[in-house]
Amino acid sequence: MHHAAYTFIAQEAARLGSCAFVVELGSRDVNGSVRHLFDTDQYIGVDWVPGPGVDVVADAEHYTPDAAPDVVICAETLEHAPNAAAICAQALRVLAPGGVFIMTAAGEGRLPHSAIDGGPLRQGEFYHNVTAAELEGWLSGFTEARITTNPHAGDIYARAVKA
Repeated sequence: MHHAAYTFIAQEAARLGSCAFVVELGSRDVNGSVRHLFDTDQYIGVDWVPGPGVDVVADAEHYTPDAAPDVVICAETLEHAPNAAAICAQALRVLAPGGVFIMTAAGEGRLPHSAIDGGPLRQGEFYHNVTAAELEGWLSGFTEARITTNPHAGDIYARAVKA
């Protein structure tokens, strides 16, 4: 997790205040975690491979928690996911009414990097920088979606609210 993405999530967490239940899709701590930023009763980290920060090993596209979370986070994950649109759709499906989806990803201009360790891509590893137009489509089912870019960091961020 690089500084600019971390800062965006920290600001959104502070804006939310206390919440009962948070789910993070793509939670494996490769180079930093946002878990501690949230004042919550329950936090579940989901990733398709086990590791630090992972409470449940599952594909984010299909993971459904036992209860509807107030917040779903997806930080620095979508650029590594060939099914990024489906992950956003699943976030919308599982969120409680009025719930918030917070995400960061590599946007246009960021150099490719590995989901394994943040280093160079491995042979056959998927990578795709997320564009604002793509993200707008992926978040179209939310009542409200605010998408911002940070060209200096090569980032794209979003905060979306479920009806």
